[in-house]
Amino acid sequence: MPLTTTVLGAYPKPDYVPIQDWFRIKDGQTTANATRAYDKTLLVADAETEALFAQAAAEVIADQIDCGIDIVTDGEVRRENYIHYHCRHLDGFDFENLTRRVLRDGAYEAELPTIRSDIRTRPEHFLPHDFAVAQASTDHPVKVTLPGPLTISDTTADEHYGDPARLGADLAQALNFEILALVAAGCRHIQVDEPLFARKPGETLAFGIDNLNLCFQGVGDGVTKTVHVCCGYPSRLDDEGYHKADPMAYFDMADALEASLVDQVSLEDAHRNNDLSLLERFRETTVVFGSIAIARSALEPVGAIRRRLIEALDHIDAERLVVAPDCGLGYLSRELAMQKLAHMCEAAKSI
Repeated sequence: MPLTTTVLGAYPKPDYVPIQDWFRIKDGQTTANATRAYDKTLLVADAETEALFAQAAAEVIADQIDCGIDIVTDGEVRRENYIHYHCRHLDGFDFENLTRRVLRDGAYEAELPTIRSDIRTRPEHFLPHDFAVAQASTDHPVKVTLPGPLTISDTTADEHYGDPARLGADLAQALNFEILALVAAGCRHIQVDEPLFARKPGETLAFGIDNLNLCFQGVGDGVTKTVHVCCGYPSRLDDEGYHKADPMAYFDMADALEASLVDQVSLEDAHRNNDLSLLERFRETTVVFGSIAIARSALEPVGAIRRRLIEALDHIDAERLVVAPDCGLGYLSRELAMQKLAHMCEAAKSI
């Protein structure tokens, strides 16, 4: 059986999508500009704009299928970034009066939405609609991605809670509200993105994985529950010097993730190869194995991807190895993204 393939979220957006994508912030602009420029009317789009979002989702899904992807996403075509899109649908966040914070262990500063009251959900769900629009365009299963509690809390500014564990628990309850609605709508692949797990393994083990479990509380059998843990994201393509998490962070949290509610753990391997004995720490959990770099313009040869997958299979059963990019593909051009995905899928299907 060939290895299953998937993607992890973001995909190059068609030019006609009416949002300013953080991946496409131009020289001289800032993330604060992009945050303030977001048109709040897009949260409930009119018919013309909704048609553009549906067209974009169908196009990026078709691209992925053409490349050989088994489990697709809508490319996050509605999101200016994958975190703040979700936060805009919750009460408690102030997107008008931003707060400057230092992020990524001092790597850069940004002006961020600010938490000024308890996090609360609104009566209406929003992700089931996004899922239904995407799923209507394909017979392939569509995966929906959400930002995790620890990652949301680190990419916003808390001026209310003063307690990261309690803040994370409230965020987890809000995410669970949307996840259960996705399940009811028929979504069978749900991924929570927690890159901060690798950056803050202490907080991950203290309360992060408990809050991840809260996200998936009440999700029954038949739904694949995934957590994606990347090691860091550059500010531009081919920025090799960007700050990355400690490579031992995966080892530090492996046992706790194995014991969690998730069915799959998504790990990066392409931008920086792991000690593959890591895979042996996951005895029942499936590993989604990052096999192409998402911030390098160099195109990985099929043979090189295939050799690394064969090495990985010395440490984990093929039934529990899923092949994916390291992370989202938003920095790449559509042409390069498709070339990389096609090489990845060719390698995975040849084993």
